[in-house]
Amino acid sequence: MCDTLAALAASTARGAALFAKNSDRERNEAQVLELHPPREGSAGRPLQATYIAIPDVARAHAVLLSRPFWMWGAEMGANEHGVVIGNEALHAKTPAQRRRALIGMDLVRLGLERGATAAEARDVIVGLLEAHGQGGDCGHLGRFYYQNGFIIADPSGAYVLETVGRDWVWKEVRGQRALSNAYSIGANYDALSAGLDRGAPYDVAASLIDEARDAVSFGRGRCARGQALLDRTAPGLTPAAMMAILRDHGDDPDWTPANTKNRTICMHASAGPRRSQSVASLVSELAPGRTVHWVTGSSAPCTSLFKPFVFGAAVPPFGPAPGDRADTASRWWRHERLHRAMLADFTPALAAIAPERDALEATFQARMDEAFARGGLDEAIAQCWAEADAAEARWRQDLAPSAAPESAPAHRRSWARLNHVARLVD
Repeated sequence: MCDTLAALAASTARGAALFAKNSDRERNEAQVLELHPPREGSAGRPLQATYIAIPDVARAHAVLLSRPFWMWGAEMGANEHGVVIGNEALHAKTPAQRRRALIGMDLVRLGLERGATAAEARDVIVGLLEAHGQGGDCGHLGRFYYQNGFIIADPSGAYVLETVGRDWVWKEVRGQRALSNAYSIGANYDALSAGLDRGAPYDVAASLIDEARDAVSFGRGRCARGQALLDRTAPGLTPAAMMAILRDHGDDPDWTPANTKNRTICMHASAGPRRSQSVASLVSELAPGRTVHWVTGSSAPCTSLFKPFVFGAAVPPFGPAPGDRADTASRWWRHERLHRAMLADFTPALAAIAPERDALEATFQARMDEAFARGGLDEAIAQCWAEADAAEARWRQDLAPSAAPESAPAHRRSWARLNHVARLVD
């Protein structure tokens, strides 16, 4: 379960397009943050994706990826040309293919590697989908099969692409757009595959969506919430505003991670079927010559700091790749100790760190603006990452033990089980 957002330049306060995504996956399914340089000279050679190999191309663009540790593909990412892509699990009446093919995360990475514009990346994904299909288990500890949707953006435009099997439908974004785990393109599509063409416009989303699965994922509800928050802020959307939407827990004043009626944009796992949480987040400000990708490299955006990455500048200290076992060397698991400790009494713990979190991110934004204007990008980025690491380490050290945990017993038991599986002990 995920949420993806895009806003064109006309909808933003700073005159740059914006993109944002929370990647929601299983609790111990750590996400790798990594940079891959351009790849050349491999045209026609087998390229191994998660499950199948396909022919490589003459040149693959440099890409920044946020990917589940066990996959070849990525949940979200960006390339050196300012293209960004995020995917969404979609649930159709037509069952998702179990036979292994390309998975949605592979298509994200391939679109970034092969598309120099959003439109080009869209067409790459469509072509690969038609040629190779989509299918295979996308779950970590539990089996999970689904169709895929995407938001694909660059500084000048964005597209929503929704798929079922080898068929597809897409619509260009006008203004600002949210996408969650539900088909959303109705009768006002811009293009669709021959397999979906009925000869006259019709509501594609209504014809495809699995209502029972949507009731569980609350995909349409989260999409409506994301769209409302975008619309409420446009044309004043900023990177900070997109970060705030990714941290949204809804309007319920009694909300806690253990006490929530529906899945929220900032998703927290609990007992029962709600096993997903937001395990990584990305906000991109897309402008020619000054594109900045803000990454968490950690779960729970509400407890994380967004830090800058710029293609061509020095690579920040992403650290060693995490797996599904706790280790103090990896950035993802270091933050997870903070996040999981906060769950014991989440509301006051979040209130304690949120003001400093927001102030630090405002400082990071100002520092990056200054560096673009006057130089010193490498130093600015390094300083932001160092200050973020110091703050999160201090938050974990200062976190007071809770005498009366707010979480319900079933919630605590579900986390205790996953902590045991991850070998996470203090």
